[in-house]
Amino acid sequence: MSDPFAHVQTLVRDHDIDRYLTALFAPAEHRGGLLALYAFNIEIARVRDVVNDPLPGEVRLQWWRDFLTGTEHGAASANPVAAALAETIKRYNLPVAALIALIDARVFDLYDDPMPTLLDLEGYAGETSSALMQLGSIVLAGGTEPGTCDTAGHAGVAYGLTGLMRALPWHAARRQCYMPADVLDRHGVDRETMFRGEMTVELGAALAEMRAHARHHLERTRDLVSCVRPEVASAFLPVCLVEPFLKVMARKGFNPFRDRAELSQLRRQWIIWRAARKAMKPSRPAR
Repeated sequence: MSDPFAHVQTLVRDHDIDRYLTALFAPAEHRGGLLALYAFNIEIARVRDVVNDPLPGEVRLQWWRDFLTGTEHGAASANPVAAALAETIKRYNLPVAALIALIDARVFDLYDDPMPTLLDLEGYAGETSSALMQLGSIVLAGGTEPGTCDTAGHAGVAYGLTGLMRALPWHAARRQCYMPADVLDRHGVDRETMFRGEMTVELGAALAEMRAHARHHLERTRDLVSCVRPEVASAFLPVCLVEPFLKVMARKGFNPFRDRAELSQLRRQWIIWRAARKAMKPSRPAR
């Protein structure tokens, strides 16, 4: 098998450009471990895209659970993502329970069940996006506890909610809804209208509430960012894109089914570079 870490780097570059760009600011000695986590996340997140029914999706997710718990797999050693992840877990003593919880959260992706409440959505984002940031922090801290759990919690929810709002047209087209039912009901959103890709005043109000909630978690992240040491900062760099994306979606007349919530590649790279320069600058000692 070719170098599994070369494989995960290519996979992340091709399928998760934001995390790939931020990983480039990680110390070279730990970058491979960070990319292995991101590649694992890609493999789990895209399960629904490669199956035609929830059952084979459940089987794929169970394969990863078994792999993480040490159950024998004939093909595990031939899977470059699994190989890179196994080496990363061993080197940094990563908590396997957090990786399994991420898999369990992604079972929701396989079905068209509605997201019940905003609290449930926060839990989903916490076990996926937040967990990935915290695990990345452990890698960048060389396998030690970096003291960033609370920061990762808020940062991951802000990033996760923003990403799900950006993906609304794609999810709606396959009748999948991550917008919480309590938020939709509060604003009188008709689900069928949303699934047909029609923008309404009611949906606009629901999305405005969701953006406000994402901003709340972004502000809490900023309040806690002093806890993030420069050497682990690259695990949190994706959150620097939250505010720019929210501003795009908050523009007057923005229609998520017609307008892409996107940033140019050049602007995206500049935002990440600026955030990295600020986050990784050592603080001056007090005099």
